[in-house]
Amino acid sequence: MADDSKPDGSTVQVLRDVANRLRIHSIRATCASSSGHPTSCCSAAEIMAVLFFHTMRYKRTDPEHPDNDRFILSKGHAAPILYAAWAELGTIGESDLLSLRKIHCDLEGHPTPRLSFVDVATGSLGQGLGAACGMAYTGKYFDKASYRVFCLLGDGESSEGSVWEALAFASHYSLDNLVAVFDVNRLGQSGVTPLEHCTDIYQNRCEAFGWNTYLVDGHDVGALCQAFWRAAQVKSKPTAIVAKTFKGRGIPNIENAEDWHGKPVPKERVDAIIKLIESQIQTNRNLMPKPPVEDSPPINVRNVKMTCLPDYVAGDRIATRKAYGLALAKLGHANERVIVLAGDTKNSTFSEIFSEEHPERFIECFIAEQNMVSVALGCATRGRTIAFVSTFAAFLTRAFDQIRMGAISQTNINFIGSHCGVSTGEDGPSQMALEDLAMFRSIPNCTVFYPSDAISTEYAVYLAASTKGMCFIRTSQPETAVIYTPQENFEIGQAKVIRQSVNDKVTVIGAGVTLHEALAAADSLSQQASWVMFDCSCLEISSDVCLISPLQFRSCTAAVKALMMYCTACHDCSIKR
Repeated sequence: MADDSKPDGSTVQVLRDVANRLRIHSIRATCASSSGHPTSCCSAAEIMAVLFFHTMRYKRTDPEHPDNDRFILSKGHAAPILYAAWAELGTIGESDLLSLRKIHCDLEGHPTPRLSFVDVATGSLGQGLGAACGMAYTGKYFDKASYRVFCLLGDGESSEGSVWEALAFASHYSLDNLVAVFDVNRLGQSGVTPLEHCTDIYQNRCEAFGWNTYLVDGHDVGALCQAFWRAAQVKSKPTAIVAKTFKGRGIPNIENAEDWHGKPVPKERVDAIIKLIESQIQTNRNLMPKPPVEDSPPINVRNVKMTCLPDYVAGDRIATRKAYGLALAKLGHANERVIVLAGDTKNSTFSEIFSEEHPERFIECFIAEQNMVSVALGCATRGRTIAFVSTFAAFLTRAFDQIRMGAISQTNINFIGSHCGVSTGEDGPSQMALEDLAMFRSIPNCTVFYPSDAISTEYAVYLAASTKGMCFIRTSQPETAVIYTPQENFEIGQAKVIRQSVNDKVTVIGAGVTLHEALAAADSLSQQASWVMFDCSCLEISSDVCLISPLQFRSCTAAVKALMMYCTACHDCSIKR
């Protein structure tokens, strides 16, 4: 490999000039919007210039190309400098930068995949590195491709535990195609960061987590070029670049000063500041990115079909969590891009069946649910995998923000939460998922499945794999009887009539394990009243940010109107003191 570690003097000057133009764009854009984070942008100007115009390999006219190097701006509030870089590349117009944060403009205050050059939404701090881990894992182990992954973090967000979960994950899996850049500018939102400019402590901590680590002056483009080049030579370890920077770099009386986070430069000072920065620019030249190595395999994650009908007969007793594991392993044979992530619960969720049949596509994330969700998000970007995330439903609650950001990222992750409701009685309340339905119902474009037997569970797995948007499958611990035939047709938003007669007086609506309790009650009371029994196992929970419509069941409504008497719903979360 050619030694690009020391760029020539001409290249160094061009990169310095690009960095200053990125500063100017960021200042102008935030001034035009009267909001934003220009000081956070200015500390990262040289880092962005070196990454986008010297180090990264990608097609600027095709930002979503599968062979491009990936970039995640974990410090999402610095979005204006990301937009500025793509404006310098000609992908967006410089005049568009002046519409930053306007309601009609896609250049939001924090980046989202509404833009073709953004893979995951950021802005909720501490999550970008986990997603970068997922991209790097996919590149190294699934695609086996040459593309590399770069993640820019702020020093303030490094207080988040999820950052250290990601650091541990990356070193455990030897993600040598991953580079994390810490922009250590000393200042957070309301004051100084815990470590301020003690970059040696950052280095020690990263090295303790198994990372190859370099300390650099974050405003020295030559040193940055050399650090990124050296990172590419390292094998079996991810690399952290700890860059000492100054917040508001280049802005007189604001650089390295407190109380300027999230504040645009005063308009009366903008012209003078821009003139000062322009005086340091010696050329209008730009450097174009090198093309990527095109070695990612072609894939197909669409139209996943059930290869054969479920192999159960009425009366068989099997827990839906086990039926999920069996269905998932079967799905893995139907499409080689199906992957499964688990949080040290594979023996309880039965995802271990998948891990035994497809070990190369099983990712053990250990007890780090927040990072597990972020890794899944990264794995699913650019449609590279069909990701299933399995754990106890109760433990997904701690990753709610990662799930929420996944929805903003328009991801297609499939979540499976086991041990739902009070049927997990002997384990105590910490293991009982009572909030999970409400949680996933609040997520935009999320489809929720609560299957009642093994057959409906298997169909739910296949439906989730081919459904756009996030999905959640709720499974139970107890063994329950199979009530459907393998030929039964299941659709999202559909209710099933389980029992019905001309003498019905009561309509009971249930799903999951409580449906079986309702059936037992119907048998017990069969001599006293007649029942219409509905299974609501496939619910389209949310299809719009502002509209929640969980029960779109005309058949249920028709039954209640026909009886004009009693209707009750049973749910495994409804027992209250």
